[in-house]
Amino acid sequence: MQYVFLFFLLINVTNLVAQDHTAKYPVYKGNDLGLTYTPKQSTFKIWSPTAVAARINFYKTDLGGVCDRTVQMEKAANGVWTITIPQNVKDQYYTFQVLINNSWSAEIIDPYAKACGTNGFRAQVVDLKETNPIGWDQDKSPNFSATNHQTDAVIYELHVRDASIHANSGIKDKGKFSGLAELGTKNSSGSSTGLSHLKELGVTHIHLLPFYDYNSVDETKPNQYNWGYDPVNYNIPEGSYSFNPADGKQRIKELKELVKTMHSNGLRIIMDVVYNHTALTANSNFNILAPDYYYRKRADGTFSDASACGNETASDKAMFQKFMLESVLYWVKEYHIDGFRFDLMGIHDIETMNLIADTLRKIKPSIVLYGEGWTAGGSPLPDAKRALKANASQLNGIAVFSDDMRDGIKGSVFNIDDRGFATGKIENTESVKFGIIAAGKHPQINYTKVNYSKAHYTSTPASLINYADCHDNNILWDKIALSYKEASETDRIKMHQLAYAIVLTSQGTPFLTAGSEFLRTKFGVENSFDKGDSINAINWNLKTKNLATHQYIQ
Repeated sequence: MQYVFLFFLLINVTNLVAQDHTAKYPVYKGNDLGLTYTPKQSTFKIWSPTAVAARINFYKTDLGGVCDRTVQMEKAANGVWTITIPQNVKDQYYTFQVLINNSWSAEIIDPYAKACGTNGFRAQVVDLKETNPIGWDQDKSPNFSATNHQTDAVIYELHVRDASIHANSGIKDKGKFSGLAELGTKNSSGSSTGLSHLKELGVTHIHLLPFYDYNSVDETKPNQYNWGYDPVNYNIPEGSYSFNPADGKQRIKELKELVKTMHSNGLRIIMDVVYNHTALTANSNFNILAPDYYYRKRADGTFSDASACGNETASDKAMFQKFMLESVLYWVKEYHIDGFRFDLMGIHDIETMNLIADTLRKIKPSIVLYGEGWTAGGSPLPDAKRALKANASQLNGIAVFSDDMRDGIKGSVFNIDDRGFATGKIENTESVKFGIIAAGKHPQINYTKVNYSKAHYTSTPASLINYADCHDNNILWDKIALSYKEASETDRIKMHQLAYAIVLTSQGTPFLTAGSEFLRTKFGVENSFDKGDSINAINWNLKTKNLATHQYIQ
């Protein structure tokens, strides 16, 4: 028995060592990873602590063609490889390779890259000053609570392509950043659409689904669709929303034009960010440069998967914490972004999230921060260290979504037949009351009857996002119809209005999903992340048809 015990002990020790073999990697504390460009020279730096050699490849084109030249990089301190090119290499494309375990890697883009060509295969050297629209230096975010009353926000969740792609949107640049910046657009009945509609509705913050460069859409094909929760290049705008994805400068400039137009029309922009996982795992840019470092591992050495997307990143490790912080700072400074929504925030550690919040508020006190206080699976990082909704009171001004309120109002998103308070299930009353007081402590709440949380978890209303629906699961109008088939359309409209009345008059920050203000449908399709325009496009004629509901929510 002793031998058996020792055998298993050795296995466990081996697994723990395998899981933690990156812990001694050196940490680089400089803030110049990636490209530092000037007309006279460009310096490139990557962090690859186990590489024995590294090189950079230059190309004249973003796709195809042959490598113009390859330059060996020099080893610097703390795992960094660097090269300075003493000439103007503006507009050239480039990739990196590292030599690890006697093998040269595939060509990749550095995770810190700020511009790329089609499909993100090659980074591009750009002068960011050339991407600024006229008047960019004077761009200012609209006035918003300087005292950080996040609850003054009214958040509207929108997909860039959905906003304009429908034939009746009246928008010329369909599916593009520039389409969402068009003013004065109308549907076939003369009702305002797009940006003009958003101004008319009275929301304060436009939460745009991911618009960094993601993996699931081939930018050479015009009619592909995805929500974008599969990140590749975190610091680069998505090329399919640009008229020329081959030109790294153009996609940047078009996005800045959108931000500037939104700001000049009284609206702030929140960026949906997905730092919790990457689209690729073993072959990701991160993992090729520093194998196993950026991801959490199980004791058996396999990739942990709290995201249910194949991996989970390790925000608790110094170099990924550094990447997250520098990435959000870049978006705020370079693009004037006004807030962030963190996908599956429960995967990230509390320390990193608070570092992000505290740092961002020093440069933009009114920034709005919130995220999903849960995961899609188990994580090796202990619950007490993670930004879960149960730990919301430990987060410095970062709100969490209230799934208690969401499912209390309309019924469980995991059971299409389940009804909620707004559809007649009175036993959900306590869950709705819990949401109304922003998941705080209140003597009139019977916490034993709250659907998910059996105790309060916020210390201030600013810690909660209240909502009835979002891009995930069925949109509210469809959920009501599917769970209450025998109800008349008139009654379903009243149920829908009741649901939004609760959201909009509760404590916490109200959150709407695009088109729900005029009974948008996705034809019963749940999680339509890849279902194309026929399901996802916003039918702006519904605004005219359901004008009374629009006006009610307005």
